[in-house]
This record gives sequence, C-alpha cells and structure tokens, in this order.
Amino acid sequence: MKKLFVAALLLCSTLSYGQHQELHEDPKLWGKSIKQVDSSNLLYRFQMGTLHGHLRSFFSSNFNKNSDVEYAQAIGGGIQFISKPVYNLKLGVSGFFVYDAFSSDLTKPHPLSGSINRYELGLFDITDPANKTDIDRLEELYIQYQKNNNTITIGKQLLNTPFINLQDGRMRPTEVQGLWIQHKNKENKYYAGWLNRFSPRSTVAWYKTSESIGIYSVGVNIDGTKSGYKYALTSSGVALVGAEIGSIKNYKIQIWNQFVDNMFNSVFFQIDKTPNAKQPYYYGLQLITQTVVNNGGNNDAAKTYFNPGQSSVVIGARVGQKINSWDYSLNYTRITKQGRYLMPREWGRDPFYTFLMGERNEGMGDVSAYVAKTKYTAPKLPLTINMGAGYFNLPSVTNYALNKYSFPSYMQYNLDMRYAFTGFWKGWEAQLIYFYKDATGNTYDNPKFYINKVDMGHFNFILNFHF
Repeated sequence: MKKLFVAALLLCSTLSYGQHQELHEDPKLWGKSIKQVDSSNLLYRFQMGTLHGHLRSFFSSNFNKNSDVEYAQAIGGGIQFISKPVYNLKLGVSGFFVYDAFSSDLTKPHPLSGSINRYELGLFDITDPANKTDIDRLEELYIQYQKNNNTITIGKQLLNTPFINLQDGRMRPTEVQGLWIQHKNKENKYYAGWLNRFSPRSTVAWYKTSESIGIYSVGVNIDGTKSGYKYALTSSGVALVGAEIGSIKNYKIQIWNQFVDNMFNSVFFQIDKTPNAKQPYYYGLQLITQTVVNNGGNNDAAKTYFNPGQSSVVIGARVGQKINSWDYSLNYTRITKQGRYLMPREWGRDPFYTFLMGERNEGMGDVSAYVAKTKYTAPKLPLTINMGAGYFNLPSVTNYALNKYSFPSYMQYNLDMRYAFTGFWKGWEAQLIYFYKDATGNTYDNPKFYINKVDMGHFNFILNFHF
C-alpha cells in the first residue's frame, strides 16, 4: 500500500491541504466540498474530476487428473480518479488491492509434477505465493493531453493491442508505463508509443522491459535445456506503432509493428469483413511474422529469448455468420515450422482467431488449430453466452525446438456466461466460466506433460461491481 499512499499524498499536496491541525479542529484530511463554483482555480478542476470504483470477487477451482482439487477465493477493490482537464491536460491515478479469502495451499509444488499452481495462484502474486493479504498495486498514474482527435499519455496506463494487452481473466490486468500517442477520427485510428516498464497480470511490482520477461514459466531452449533468460536479457524498451483502418466500406484493417529493442521484431496484419443486416456473413485473414534482432536478448544461446536461428510465421483465417441473436464462426491458425511464435506471456494473450480463454499457443511452431465459436446475445435480457470447441495439433512434447513448454496436442471446450444486473442491482455483473482440456497427443503418462496442461477441468465464478 506504500505506493498508493504516495499517490494519495501527491493529490492532497496538489489540493494545498496541510496535514498539521490543531487538536480542537475537526479532521480535515480530505478537504471540503466546494460551496461556490469558481472554475478558474485548480481546486475546482480536481473536485470536479471523476471517481470510479470497482469491487471484484473471483472463485477459481482446478481439477487435474490423479490430483486433489485446487481452489481459491479472491476478493478485492480499487478506485480510479481522473481530474477535470486544465488547458487540455488531466491527471489519472488508480490502485487496487486483493485478499486471499480462502484457498488450498498454493505454496506447495504439485506432488506429481513438481510444478507450482498455474491458475489459482494467478489471482494473487505469483512472485510471492505465501502472500495472502498485502497484495496491492499502484496501477495508473499518468498525465494526459487531449485535443480534438489527438491524445498523448505519459506514465502508467492500460493498453489493448494485439501483442501487449490486458490479458484474459484474473483479478487484475497487465499494466504498462511509457509514452502513448493516439489519433482517432471517424473512420481510422493511428497509434505510436514507447514502453519501458511493465507490471504483468498476477504481480504487484513494476519491472524494466528486460526484467518483466521470465516472471512466468520460461520453458526450455531449443535443445531441451531449461531456458536461462530470466534476469539475463538486455533491452531498453518496446516501440509500438499501429493503425486501424475503417474507411474501406464493410472492411476493417489492422496493421501493427512491435520492435523489442535488442530482441525481436513482430509485424501484424489483419483484414476483417464486417457483417450487416443485408450481408450477415463475415470473414477474416491474419498474418504475423517475427524476426530476431541482434542475438535475441543475450549473446549466450542458453540465455537468449529469441534464438537467432529461428523466425516465425503465423497465418490465420475465419468465416462466420451473424443471425439475429446468434454469431457462429469457424477459425483456423497455422504456425509454420520455421520456428516458435514467441511473445512474452507477461505482456498479453495470443491475438489468434483460435484463442480460447484458459490456454495459449505462444512458444509453439508447426501448429494447426481449428476452433468453432458460438455467441448468443439474449434479445430481452442482459445475458451473453459464449461457447467454443477446438482441436490444437501441436508438435510432440519432446520436440523442444518447436514446443517451448512441452505441451501435448489437445481438444478444448469452453463455456462463458455473463449477466449484467439491472434495476436495484444495476452495476453488478456475474460471469461463469468453465473449460476442459482433453489430451490427444502422447503425454507418456508423465505428470509434467499433463498436470495443469491437459486432462483437466477449470471453473470460475466472478462477480464485479462498477460504480
């Protein structure tokens, strides 16, 4: 909570309220509300700012083959404050805390595989599994300039791009620090930025770019030895540029380039045909290419992130139809044999059409994925239901050059139900998630190839209150 206290102190100082008071005075730590409106002063700009709150409850339970059930109940809350603009400038600050209400013992490695818990521990701080109460983070702290269609943000902030994004559900998302510039008009959006700090999902600290890679599982090198890049990489930051083009009728085009200094470069292209009442069918094509920069982060091949001998190509496609309340799609992803598709898991989830919540294909090469998705939006209720089923054909678990995490081929089945309450309970949202992963590849009956990977079911029940 120290960082949150410092942020609050800065705000109080800005409002010019001293904390020294005489004993006979009423407490005035948080100041007083304005009685007369004077929009010319700084105090008005802060007191007329917006305040948002978020309460979150997250129950998670995991069922592994030949194992006891693992579970956790996390609760937390946070507040975001955004000041009223002064000369097109505004200040944003937010923080969040999390508590472990109850859980199985998440500090002990699994008795069969020797690996730590993968899902429930992610609700808290994966860098300190024993920490149950002091889990808090200063999330946003930025100054933003906004005029007409242009926005410039400097500081700690939230981003959602194909390669760096909030990620799928845990208690809190991935946060980034740096400079982010946006230009948006009616049809097109353009982005550019430089990022030099990350606070990954399921952590509380802020890390330099190179230090943020390796907080999650590091997998193995292409020769099968354990990857040694954790705390061994050199990189000053990430340059990211992108465009979303909507000026072509019924089409949306995305183009992104991500340059990770001294490590690798990724190019993303995607074109989607958007459906409408007369043309309910849609389709999309996706292409991702990756190449190494210098020696991939370290001159020692055993400690580098992106091996100089590899590159990667990802091809994706989808076709779908929207009919009334239903949306159906068939999705395909192919990662070629040229090398592993690599993107730090600490920075975001896969951008593939075939992504299903609960698993990723990052770290893989020679992959063919086939996924059917269905979405139902109730016409008279604030209810949405998402279902998905997919087959993911991966290299053998012993093909280390193309299978970084020794993950077997699998089938996955997902159910995601969301309901937004109305009336007296407006502001509350409930979400139920269940997925099951069934091994189709050979696990050699070795627990390290299936525990927390396949032959497992996972259940979440989440409640959110936004105010």
